Amino acid sequence: MAAYQDSPLYLGFDFSTQQLKVVAIDGELNVVHRDNVHFDSELPEFRTQGGVHLHADRLTVTSPVLMWVKALDLLLDKMKRAGFDFSRVRALSGSGQQHGSVYWRRGASKTLNQLDPEQTLFQQLQDSFSVLDSPVWMDSSSRQQCEELQAAAGGALRLAEVTGSRAYERFTANQIAKLRQSRADQYQDTERISLVSSFAASLFLGDYAAIDYSDGSGMNLLDIRTRTWSEICLEATAPRLDRLLGAPLPSTSVLGPVSSLCVAAHGFSESCRVVTFTGDNPGEIHKINMKSKELVSLGTSDTVFLWIQQPRPALEGHIFCNPVDWQVYMALLCFKNGSLTRERIRDECAGGSWEVFSAALRDTPLGNKGNIGFYFDTMEITPPAVGVHRFDPDDTEVSSFSPQVEVRAVVEGQFLSRRVHAERLGYSIVPGTRVMATGGASSNREILQVLSDVFNAPVYTIDLSDSACLGSAYRALHGLVAESGVSFFDVVKKAPEPQLVATPHPTAQEVHTHTHTHTLTHTLWCSAGLIIGGVCVGGDDLHVF
Repeated sequence: MAAYQDSPLYLGFDFSTQQLKVVAIDGELNVVHRDNVHFDSELPEFRTQGGVHLHADRLTVTSPVLMWVKALDLLLDKMKRAGFDFSRVRALSGSGQQHGSVYWRRGASKTLNQLDPEQTLFQQLQDSFSVLDSPVWMDSSSRQQCEELQAAAGGALRLAEVTGSRAYERFTANQIAKLRQSRADQYQDTERISLVSSFAASLFLGDYAAIDYSDGSGMNLLDIRTRTWSEICLEATAPRLDRLLGAPLPSTSVLGPVSSLCVAAHGFSESCRVVTFTGDNPGEIHKINMKSKELVSLGTSDTVFLWIQQPRPALEGHIFCNPVDWQVYMALLCFKNGSLTRERIRDECAGGSWEVFSAALRDTPLGNKGNIGFYFDTMEITPPAVGVHRFDPDDTEVSSFSPQVEVRAVVEGQFLSRRVHAERLGYSIVPGTRVMATGGASSNREILQVLSDVFNAPVYTIDLSDSACLGSAYRALHGLVAESGVSFFDVVKKAPEPQLVATPHPTAQEVHTHTHTHTLTHTLWCSAGLIIGGVCVGGDDLHVF
């Protein structure tokens, strides 16, 4: 028992949109402690809804930066009252909601360097931010700045080739440009600009923490190949911006020891190290083990995470530097029409029953006899299209399918589209590839069988609650040994093993070689700026296709 009580611990934090969470693991990767602070209910004085403020223009969405500071004070206090022994923590890391930005006021570094253990962080950092309401990932108010950045870079595709993504309104470069143009006084009073992730690391470090390569990839500022700030993008965003950002570092870097406040006020060991924090989306890559090259999260929206050696940036999707191996990349594709669309077809064609829905998938053949459907109930992200489009075996658009055909069409069409867009970013299916599936729909074996058939790869699932925190704790442990050449996968060998749930049908490759060609044709058509469902989409990018 004494040996257990003295064993090292590793902390993983997640500064997400609605709450701050923490997980502690031991050296055997066992979870020994969990805790959280919910912003709306536990910090009501900040008057957030879902952790954010939606402004009157319905485009501007922010979160109070001091709410995040106070949440950390509260969380550490909760852990102490629960008897958590901070002296056993050897390293900590974390993730933060991606694309959010924090603006430190001139003189804030001095305050961080001289934190008083007799006072809370919230008390001491009251005057440390030039912008009190941080723009977050839900903000869509920087359209003008996106257009200006793309023009300066030589077009949307050229910007994607450099930074991994075309210009997005939530991305940090465009938020900084908007602040500089609309609130020049606050911008001039800014000493440092952090992402939510590096801001959070700074609170533990007692100094400004570097932005890591991976979260930095989601800013429209980092050259993803040189892993340095792009001069063109910097100049287009704000003069001498690199001075405010600091130099980016690998996501496995040890930033230094925890601050003297952490030691004196909470009982951390002076030897406890802070490992670079990263974004919540890149942080999900830890779910992919050595043999899996793709993670498919099947939720309200479907998200595809890809492990990529040689990326091909495109107008759709994002390429990030990989947070667990800085020499390779990860790609992210987000599809807005996920589970809600599947549920609508379940209600309309299966009487609201998942059992009937699953039976329809079992009773219809692979390839759906050449019938293909694309179901964009709301304006899609990838591709930018809207409306329902059904094609019969002769490639003629039709108005309806039979209920059973409709059920297979929605699932098969979704996964075919996911595969097509993944391959356009550089993903390829090779022998031995495994697909990891998470999210609510990953409990449906028939849906996962379609996923396996379309990708011609076995599908595995794993139950990881508080996965963003857990991944951060894994990265804290890895950060201590990364410079010695120990791989992330060596560190997490004792993590729970994923379970095999589906293998591709022997004819899957042959069947979907044909449907894959049709899917490519139709999805490019859907995103090429044609009139779809009475709405013209993607018109600015017609020249690409």
